[in-house]
Formats: sequence, C-alpha cells, structure tokens
Amino acid sequence: MAKTHGTRRKSRYKLKKTVREKGLSTITRAIQQFTEGDIVNIDLDPGIQKGMPHHKFHGKTGKVVGQRGRAYLVGVRDGNSMKEVIILPEHLTAQK
Repeated sequence: MAKTHGTRRKSRYKLKKTVREKGLSTITRAIQQFTEGDIVNIDLDPGIQKGMPHHKFHGKTGKVVGQRGRAYLVGVRDGNSMKEVIILPEHLTAQK
C-alpha cells in the first residue's frame, strides 16, 4: 500500500484530544482579538481543521505581524529563518 502524504500525517498523538476535551472548543476562543505586535502561542485545536497551520508549528511562540480577514499573520522562527503563518484565532493563545 502506498504511503500517504497528507497534511495531518505523523500527527496521531500530537493532534489528539483527551477524553474531557473532546468536541468543539468554546466560542470565546474563536472571538478573541489580537493586535499587531502581540506575542502569541500556537496551540492547535484538532476539533477545528479550518485555518490550522502545519503541525510542526504546534507549541511555538510568535509575534502577530498582521491580519488577513479573520485570520492573523504570525511570524514564527523555523530553524534559522522566519516564517509568516496564517492562523485563525481558534489555534492561538495569548502569551502571559
């Protein structure tokens, strides 16, 4: 059987919710606002596939660079280069 190369491959444990987290997340997570220059953590919500970046960015911290509609442009360091990732607010949490 041929190996699949989908966007969620090799993420069986990374994108798995615990028993108490199953289902959709709260609405407050979807309507949160960020301004340019805010420091945010990328915390992927596997219950919402739309606007989810690649799972290699899960757990990374970045700075909000801009906005594209409802989504945010987040600058994240990936090795020695800076990447701009487009992420919906459901997959972001504010840095404390």
